[in-house]
Amino acid sequence: MQPDPGIGSGHSRTPMVLKVFGVLLMVGGAVLIPEVVLVWVAVAQEFVTGAYSDESVITIILSLVLIAAACFAIVSSVILGVRLVRGKRRRARLLAESMAIALGVAFACDLMLYGINEGLWFLGAAALVLVVAHVFVDPSLSDERELQRRLRLMETREEAEEGTLGLDKSGAGFIELDFFNLFWIFVIASVAGVVIESIYHVLVVDFGHYEDRAGLLWGPFSPIYGFGALLMTLALNRFHHAPVIVVFLVSAVIGGAFEYFVSWFMEYAFGAVAWDYTGTFLNINGRTNFMFMCMWGVLGVVWVRLALPALLHTVNLIPWRWRYSITAVCAALMILDGVMTLVALDCWYARLAGLAPDNALEQFCADHFDNQWMENRFESMSINPDAAHRSS
Repeated sequence: MQPDPGIGSGHSRTPMVLKVFGVLLMVGGAVLIPEVVLVWVAVAQEFVTGAYSDESVITIILSLVLIAAACFAIVSSVILGVRLVRGKRRRARLLAESMAIALGVAFACDLMLYGINEGLWFLGAAALVLVVAHVFVDPSLSDERELQRRLRLMETREEAEEGTLGLDKSGAGFIELDFFNLFWIFVIASVAGVVIESIYHVLVVDFGHYEDRAGLLWGPFSPIYGFGALLMTLALNRFHHAPVIVVFLVSAVIGGAFEYFVSWFMEYAFGAVAWDYTGTFLNINGRTNFMFMCMWGVLGVVWVRLALPALLHTVNLIPWRWRYSITAVCAALMILDGVMTLVALDCWYARLAGLAPDNALEQFCADHFDNQWMENRFESMSINPDAAHRSS
């Protein structure tokens, strides 16, 4: 059996940092375990007494998934902490990534059930600690990382000069699925989505009438197209040379399923409806239909065969020495935009539900993003609190 890589060599500071993170993970997880046990006991008592009889099946499922995901993250935190304290990093990265997925699931369920609440900030803080720990869990020690960084910079310069930067050098896929590529795919597709929807609305839906189709609080971004492009890229990266009909069918199914999920999520969490295809040909609960699935299929073909190569060429125009700094700044701004959009939507929902602002953030939204502002910004969206299914 091979020893765990690097924990006893290299800079002594690295093992010490790992042990500190290990203790934090252990203590944090251990403190929360009794709380989780009490929650499970309370849930069991609620089922026994029939308190859940008035809740929908989906609400019950989401509650159980939230508790299960939180339990997994807490238990994994303790296990990972023990392993780091003992100097064992083998499979620690896989465990950390599993915890990140569990936290993401818990975040989505919590948001749908309770809206913006204190629990979301706790989950966000836990995710931040996990990201920092994940960096140090990496098996490369600091001196090895520095060497790898210099080698990557040399390779990046060579690839930029050759015009091959961003391509999958292994040949297994078309592009490298790294953060840089995926982030700019999201941004550019989000902007392109707004342009496409605006043109379609002006020419087809309501001729001559312009309607703001943006999906975020600031900027010309439609995140449903951004995430849709990410899904298309992840699913079709290895099949970019597949027959057009295969790309079309896979894109239609993925796009339709994604559109259905987003519609369901928005209605469940905020009572929001941004589109309704009820009465159209082969619609599925009014959330997607045959025509728009075909449009997703066409967009998938155009994306893989034409847009993605052009996008890589455009992104590579960013000077290679600046690209990571620019990407980091833009990513921070996009995260801020996304978080504030969720907060503003939740405050809009609360105001329509007759709830007065009860903290500074909600008051800020009431002052700067009132109902009229939100209606003008999200012209295609309507919110009906009675249509939401969350518990509060």
